[in-house]
Amino acid sequence: MAKTDGPRELPAALLTDPDMVSACRTREFSTIFALVRRRAGIYPSRIAALCGMTPSRVGEIMAGKRKLAHIDVIERVADGLRIPGAMLGLAQRPWEIPPRATVTEPDPQPAPASVPAVPTAELDTILHLVDTADVTRSTLTAIQSAIEDYWKRDNQHGGAALRPAVVGHLRYAQQLIDGTREGPLRRHLIALAAELARMAGWAYFDARQYSTARTYFTQALHLAQILGDRQFVANVLSCMSLQATYEGDAREAAALAHAAQDTARATEAPELVMAMLHMREAFAHATLRAADDCHRALARSHAEFERADTTNAPQWVRYFDETKLIVDTGIARAQLGEHRQAEPLIAEGLRRENRDQQRGRAFHAFWLATTQLHNRSLDQACSTAGMALDLATNVDSPRVVGHVREFHTRLSPHAGEPPVIAFEAKMREAFA
Repeated sequence: MAKTDGPRELPAALLTDPDMVSACRTREFSTIFALVRRRAGIYPSRIAALCGMTPSRVGEIMAGKRKLAHIDVIERVADGLRIPGAMLGLAQRPWEIPPRATVTEPDPQPAPASVPAVPTAELDTILHLVDTADVTRSTLTAIQSAIEDYWKRDNQHGGAALRPAVVGHLRYAQQLIDGTREGPLRRHLIALAAELARMAGWAYFDARQYSTARTYFTQALHLAQILGDRQFVANVLSCMSLQATYEGDAREAAALAHAAQDTARATEAPELVMAMLHMREAFAHATLRAADDCHRALARSHAEFERADTTNAPQWVRYFDETKLIVDTGIARAQLGEHRQAEPLIAEGLRRENRDQQRGRAFHAFWLATTQLHNRSLDQACSTAGMALDLATNVDSPRVVGHVREFHTRLSPHAGEPPVIAFEAKMREAFA
C-alpha cells in the first residue's frame, strides 16, 4: 500500500504544465516521474515509497524499460503523487472530494428535523473495509440486474439523472475488485465495472458533460483491456467516436471508428458489432460531407447486418436492430444534406420504434423535423418538432433538449409564420 506521508500535492504550476498534462493524458509515466523529480524535487526513492513500488521498478519506468498498464497501479500513482484522477483518465479520486464545511458558531434557532446524512466517500470506504463478506455469484447477478435496469431507465427517461447511482455502483464494484483474489469471479467483476464505467460515460455524454464522459470512457477502455475483451474495447471506442462527432471533431471520430473496427474485426461473431461500427464511421464522414466515404460505410454497415447472427452477438450491441439500421441510415444521409432520401427512412424508423424508448424517439423526431424543414414542409416540420419537444420534456437528457433548441434556431428565417409562432409558444410553455 502506498504511503501517504510526505508531500500532499504537486505544485499547481506542474499540474498545469503542458508537458505534464500531455504526459498524463497519454500515461507516459517515464515523463511524469521525470517531471515530478525535476519540478517538485521528489526523488525516485520517494516516488517509490509514495506509490507503493520498489525503487528499482521506478528506475525502470523512468528509463523507459517498463510501462504501467494495470489500473490498480495507475490509481496508486494518482493517489501517491496527488495527481487528479481526470488527468490520468480515472474517476475522481476520494481525496479530491472537498471536506464538508464546519460551522463554528452555534445556531440560536431550533434546528429543523434533518435528513440523515449520506455517507461521504471516506466513510463509505471505511465501512467497506469492515465488510468481509465474500463475493459470490449472487453478488454478480445482482450487479448485472442493476446494470440492465439502468440501461432500461436510460432508454425510457434519459441518462442524466442516473449519474449518481451508476457512479456509486461503479465505485462499489471497484471496491469489490480490490478485495477479491484472482480468478473467474474477479474477472467477472472487472467486466461489470467496465460496463458501469461505460454507462457512466454515456450518462455524462447524454448530459453534455463531455470531459467527464471521456474520463469514464477511458476507464472502461482500460478495464476492458485488462480482460482482453476486444469487442468491448471496440464498443467503448465507438462511444468515444460518437462523442467526437458531437464535439465537432469528425476526423477524430472517423479515426476512433476505424480503430474500433480493427479491434473487433478478428473476434468471434463480429458481424453485428461491425455493422454498428461502420454506422459510426458513416456519421463521421457525413459530418465531414465526404459523401463517397459515407456511402461506402453505409453499404458496409448494411452488408455486415445482413450477415449477422444476433443470437451470437454481445448483449450490448443487440439494440442495433433493423429499425436502428434504417433510422441511422436516414440520419447519416440527412447529415450529408440528402434530405429527400433521408426523410422516408427516418419516418419509417420512428414509426417502427418502441414507444417506451422516449429519448430515442425524441432524437429521431428532431432529425425528421430537420429533414422536413429542408424539404420545405414547414407545417410538417413544426408539428414533428412539437412531438420531439413533448418527448424531450419527459426525459432527462440535455443532449436531446439541445437538439430541440437547435431546431428552433433554424426556424429564424420563418419567424412570423403561424406554425413557427405555435411552436415557439409551445417552447415557452415547456421551458418556462
